Amino acid sequence: MRYYSTNGNSPTASLKDAVIRGLAPDRGLYMPERIKPMPKAFFEDMPGMDFKDIAQAVAASFFGEDIEAEALERIVRGTLSFDTPAVKVTDSIYSLELFHGPTLAFKDVGARFMARLLSYFNEGNDKVVNVLVATSGDTGSAVANGFLGVEGVRVFVLYPKGRVSPIQECQFTTLGQNITALEIDGNFDDCQALVKSAFMDEELRSRMYLTSANSINVARFLPQSFYYFHGVAQMQKKGLGDNLVVCVPSGNFGNICSALFAVKMGLPVKRMIAANNLNDVFFQYLKTGVYTPRPSIQTLANAMDVGDPSNFARIIDLYKGDWDAIRSFISGAVVDDDTILSTIRDCFNENGYLLDPHGACGFRALSDSLKEGESGLFCETAHPAKFLSTVEKATGAKVEIPERLAAFMKGEKKSVPLGKAYEGFREFLMES
Repeated sequence: MRYYSTNGNSPTASLKDAVIRGLAPDRGLYMPERIKPMPKAFFEDMPGMDFKDIAQAVAASFFGEDIEAEALERIVRGTLSFDTPAVKVTDSIYSLELFHGPTLAFKDVGARFMARLLSYFNEGNDKVVNVLVATSGDTGSAVANGFLGVEGVRVFVLYPKGRVSPIQECQFTTLGQNITALEIDGNFDDCQALVKSAFMDEELRSRMYLTSANSINVARFLPQSFYYFHGVAQMQKKGLGDNLVVCVPSGNFGNICSALFAVKMGLPVKRMIAANNLNDVFFQYLKTGVYTPRPSIQTLANAMDVGDPSNFARIIDLYKGDWDAIRSFISGAVVDDDTILSTIRDCFNENGYLLDPHGACGFRALSDSLKEGESGLFCETAHPAKFLSTVEKATGAKVEIPERLAAFMKGEKKSVPLGKAYEGFREFLMES
């Protein structure tokens, strides 16, 4: 399979080159030349298949031309050491719980898959691979833990100072070994801009073997489609697979983009909702047809605090720029901080289900949008304990911290403070 750039001004690349480069030379995002529909028999069998078997079949469609079957099976099964269950919230709405992995966030799937794929591609190579990742919360912890101790790989996690939750920060600043945390004096968009600038710096790239583990990398976002197939299969087993609406809390739009790929492969979903916090650039695009990025603002759902979502380019490419086609299948919603708090409180009191701030955006958007005869599935993207103060403020109840999270909080913070100017970041990398 060859991969082309969304900007259309770079040569196509192999999967290996697309994964290692991260970003195309023309600053575009890589897209597979073909999206192969899954066969009818797969969908007939899907409700009776387990998660790993579903993921294996989908992975073969994406990557089977480029990776030997045995190696791909090893990568998939090594990635999915945990489940993503669909849990009842109301009679018609279920939560796709994506927080049962090592760092208790949905990004564990993509990060663990990418770490294993990169290790596969780097076998026999004596060069050190330097992974750059910008994070607004859970990406940093998932990538850092996914790559921790991987031989021949160094990871640099860039995060905005004071804009991630204390528990999230502990998950990638206390690890050491091959993980370096860079505390950037700016917002997530500044962190993302530094990473993109590094990839466009030919002199730097000639000195360092660079790749990205953000959702701009095809190895990070494509595997996230696995759990949408699994989620729909679970809803089908419950008799709720017809007229199914899927809602995704959306920040950099890699997660919803992977869901759209699944739909293009034939996954039976009636329509989708992109739930935004007050960073509503995509929502405004759906209303006006005009995409106007702007600086992100800080909210309680910090992982969605993105003012210029990278994967918007992939959505545009996927739908050939057809605004009407996009908004006929994807609707938007905006959930402010007060509504996040009230949604967490009301869902806990009325349904006995505890949401995190991002899941609250998804649940609220889905609840407000669901029509008679429809069923809904929303992504609960992180464990509520990762946002302890927000969730406890909303519910007035104490939240138990899972042992895995508590262990991170005992570690010593190790991070390097940097400004948001590229020159300082470049100098740091050069001297590393």
